[in-house]
Amino acid sequence: MPEIATPEVLYWHVHTGADGISRQSLCPLGAFVSKGMSGAAPQWQNEIGTERATVNISVMPIGWIGEWHENPKPQWIVPLSGRWFVETMDGHRVEMGPGDLSFGQDQGCVAGEGGRKGHRSGTIGAEPCVVMIVQLLESAGPDRPCGFP
Repeated sequence: MPEIATPEVLYWHVHTGADGISRQSLCPLGAFVSKGMSGAAPQWQNEIGTERATVNISVMPIGWIGEWHENPKPQWIVPLSGRWFVETMDGHRVEMGPGDLSFGQDQGCVAGEGGRKGHRSGTIGAEPCVVMIVQLLESAGPDRPCGFP
């Protein structure tokens, strides 16, 4: 896989000026670090932590396919640009792009055929896939499939 330069992802920051008027500024996120997540292959990550959740903007390069792994915590994954897939141990593969949502909560899987455990994911197409991952407290997910109201 070709090495790419540290990515820069732009976001709009709504803020209040010294005069009390709200404004929007186009800002770069550039503090990306190449590292794996829970055993997956390295990908560009920019972690933004809070007390109750962590927001991570992740850039999966063209051709990136991660190893089988579990989600490290219950987490929402929101594709912002590009396309990606998630394949689960049952062989079900879902392809997603901007506007799709995925909630990952596959902690505690038992290793299956060929050492598969959890899921694997990867990019689709000729552009990187940028996703926003919102990791929750470990106990914050629903207690059953489709358990959100």
